[in-house]
Amino acid sequence: MSSNPSGTIETPPIIVAGTGPVGLIAALALADLGIPVVLAGRAPAAADRRTTALMTPALDYLDRLGVLEGLKRKAAPLKAMRIVDATGRVVRSPPVTFRAAEIGQDHFGLNIPNRDLNEALEAALASRPGVDRRDVMIAAWTIAADEVVARLDDGAVVEGALAVAADGRLSPARKAAGIRTSATAYPQAALVLNFAHSRGHGFVSTEFHTETGPFTQVPLPGDRSSLVWVVRPNTAEELIALSDAALSARIEERMQSMLGKVSVEAGRQVYPLGATLPARFAQNRVALVGEAAHVFPPIGAQGLNLGIRDVRDLVGIVGENIPDPGSDRAMAAYDRKRRPDVLARAGAVNLLNRSLLSDMLPAQIARSAGLGVVGGLAPLRALFMREGLQPGSGLASVFSDLREQIRR
Repeated sequence: MSSNPSGTIETPPIIVAGTGPVGLIAALALADLGIPVVLAGRAPAAADRRTTALMTPALDYLDRLGVLEGLKRKAAPLKAMRIVDATGRVVRSPPVTFRAAEIGQDHFGLNIPNRDLNEALEAALASRPGVDRRDVMIAAWTIAADEVVARLDDGAVVEGALAVAADGRLSPARKAAGIRTSATAYPQAALVLNFAHSRGHGFVSTEFHTETGPFTQVPLPGDRSSLVWVVRPNTAEELIALSDAALSARIEERMQSMLGKVSVEAGRQVYPLGATLPARFAQNRVALVGEAAHVFPPIGAQGLNLGIRDVRDLVGIVGENIPDPGSDRAMAAYDRKRRPDVLARAGAVNLLNRSLLSDMLPAQIARSAGLGVVGGLAPLRALFMREGLQPGSGLASVFSDLREQIRR
């Protein structure tokens, strides 16, 4: 193994499949190790109107990759997050508000339009040495004991030491590696759009819990917000077919006129919801990241934040296994590293989602009691906030406080 004059290690490349945010971030981070990277996939759709709430640890990672500064003026900070029980059921929890200031932070994160995030990542990649960007899809995979081979749609063939599957929930790379999945389809769909409002949001995100799932408003710059409204699939089709005026009125009513008059913007979209988890997070020289590794309902801003942690951990494993980053040893290490985080987050999100859908009184009481306890105890709120930002940091903070009290 050696380096050429550009600083790139002379070793078989790592093939990154998929050009959504997770794939782009993976290509950037791996290239910074000095390993040649082949990134394959079509450019992200410019019409994507969705936004992503990235928490501070994910933002710190983007900053290290050199892509955060230009995004700040296009994003809105999340200074507080509020949960409101709007189920109308017999047992309901009181509203709970989590404020970043309670844990010494100015904000929990930033809400960033996906289009702006993708553009910033693509621009960074264009100036990154060691990244071979192929604007074509991968047509087929061949996996051998000592290499992975990708045949591209244009007929080109790329051989690599490792494949990073960032190719979505149906991941062809995952299938080629023989990794089984368990999937659950939910009787839910998410209506996604942006809207303007006559009152300021104060950089507060509000998640209304309803009988069909969360209705989540997240601040955007100015008097604008993004919305993820989880409803039954037939209701989603009814909502998307409404006129702008009628849909604006429905959203304002659902929000109890909290932000005043609502005006929806163009570009509404509907996505069916479900949950998917793989039996392993890496196998046969294929490592899963992003939605190839985990899919669950949009609760608690977990999706891309979890995907960035996938990339962070994978890059760490690759850095420790430069001679052969796709070896069985490296794949087993990545699987062990990601399993606790992904399973814990997926379990918590799916449990909360199922509790919203359940008409059973014990489930309603448990959810209400849990939110009530968290809302009423400042130390417990702080633990949940820190743990939500970075796994392990909440408990670490508790032990640190205990040690400080003992020293006194």
